[in-house]
Amino acid sequence: MTTTCGVKLELSQCFSNTVKPLSKICNSNLNLSLPKYVCFQEKIGASLMASGHLCARNSRKNSAISSMSGIQTTEDKGKGLTYKDAGVDIDAGSELVKRIAKMAPGIGGFGGLFPLGNSYLVAGTDGVGTKLKLAFETGIHDTIGIDLVAMSVNDIITSGAKPLFFLDYFATSHLDVDLAEKVIKGIVDGCQQSDCVLLGGETAEMPDFYADGEYDLSGFAVGIVEKDSVIDGKNITVGDVLIGLPSSGVHSNGFSLVRRVIKESGLSLKDKLPGDSVTLGEALMAPTVIYVKQVLDIIKKGRVKGIAHITGGGFTDNIPRVFPKGLGAAIYKDSWNVLPVFKWIQEAGEIEDVEMMRTFNMGIGMVLVVDKEAAIRILDDTNGACSAYRIGEVVTGEGVSCLS
Repeated sequence: MTTTCGVKLELSQCFSNTVKPLSKICNSNLNLSLPKYVCFQEKIGASLMASGHLCARNSRKNSAISSMSGIQTTEDKGKGLTYKDAGVDIDAGSELVKRIAKMAPGIGGFGGLFPLGNSYLVAGTDGVGTKLKLAFETGIHDTIGIDLVAMSVNDIITSGAKPLFFLDYFATSHLDVDLAEKVIKGIVDGCQQSDCVLLGGETAEMPDFYADGEYDLSGFAVGIVEKDSVIDGKNITVGDVLIGLPSSGVHSNGFSLVRRVIKESGLSLKDKLPGDSVTLGEALMAPTVIYVKQVLDIIKKGRVKGIAHITGGGFTDNIPRVFPKGLGAAIYKDSWNVLPVFKWIQEAGEIEDVEMMRTFNMGIGMVLVVDKEAAIRILDDTNGACSAYRIGEVVTGEGVSCLS
């Protein structure tokens, strides 16, 4: 079953009031008689991962933000930049999703589950999109591998799975060994942060296929979770609490739009980011937070009912993905720090609130749905680099809205 999620006007107002120039937030028997994925999150509402490329296999349907709520979006108004303006066509992504669904109807969710005795193997794959273009321009290559690992392992932990191993694919026109070593170093670092093994990978040298000095990356993560420990959102009820874990910035989503904003802003990546002490390039290249250890530690203490990785689709698409039908999210206004980079992107690109909310994480990279008792414990336990925010609650009615 699939659902679409609509964002209400109040959420648009909530983000508009929240975006401020604040400082940074800082072993079972193998059973191969079941050759299929078990996807407990087939109610997905996202159709496009906002990393500058399509990830249709991990999403099932396009979100109908304007049609569900009557909001006039940026495209309706004819002003301000949109993701489509930057070359990412959500409609094309939606069409591809429909066609894939006919061929492989079980695919969906943040990760795919494969039965293995009393457990599930959980697998995910992703890239880092056009953030790579900024790596080429800034010369920062030693952290892009962290982004690569993060995008996959953060997906599979939403089901409660512990990452086991990771594989990478590195493709380039002409192999620059020193540059490739920097990239792989980041991948190794990401695997260490995830407490998983870099099991292998592929290095492809393809003359004339890529521009000189450029490369592309893909990553593949596999984890495991016991069947009776799978986090699937089915027990989420009205009144449960939304706990948000802070992001480091844009992470690895929406960079096609980011790059368009940079081009039209007249700023260079070496210029200071307005409202912050770092350069624009440094802020945008901040590696994606890997939430594995923090989230698994919280899960271990119990009462986690659902987890959403805030990637493409932002708040409006990703949070409702883990809810049973008939439930939605109410977000508390001003309940977390929205990073200066998002304020700059919105102001420089004259981007509408709705477009920001469905493209970027807005300062929250992971959302956990827990009961009230667990929420109190989590908030008491977290501080500093592992900070967490109570950002909302589960309410009756689908979609996402805002509470003062």
